[in-house]
Amino acid sequence: MYHALNKEQADSLLLGQVMGRLACTDGNLPYIFPVTYCYDGKFIYGQTNNGSKLQIMRKHPQVCFEVDSVLDMNHWQSVIVTGTFEELKEEDIKAAQEILYNRVFQLMTSNRIHSHQHAVSSNPDETNRIKDVSYIINREKRTGRRRSLSNP
Repeated sequence: MYHALNKEQADSLLLGQVMGRLACTDGNLPYIFPVTYCYDGKFIYGQTNNGSKLQIMRKHPQVCFEVDSVLDMNHWQSVIVTGTFEELKEEDIKAAQEILYNRVFQLMTSNRIHSHQHAVSSNPDETNRIKDVSYIINREKRTGRRRSLSNP
């Protein structure tokens, strides 16, 4: 059976994931990109480097964001958020990066890696972590669906 997600269920899915898909359009063609993100209950936080995605969203800030969780074809849930891309200003970047890093980047190292097996630096390389532009998606509308074989 298919069911609509209520606000709490949709927020729970958004809060529980760190990978989603960001869709935008250049006015002619749609584009969709996998992104790491963090959701704080109000905004979707992300970052990107200069490139086609950033150029498109600067020109056409209306975007769509999707996240899902799939156990199998009979047990899944998905949330779609429509909203507006907003590139953060210098004074807001540090706070946004902290929110994103504290949620997403602690998951970048496998818990199977042990310090006795690999060299561990006390000064980790930030080049893969920090990107050129931090942004938020201002959530305007959120919808969610799920499929399960049971009613609850």
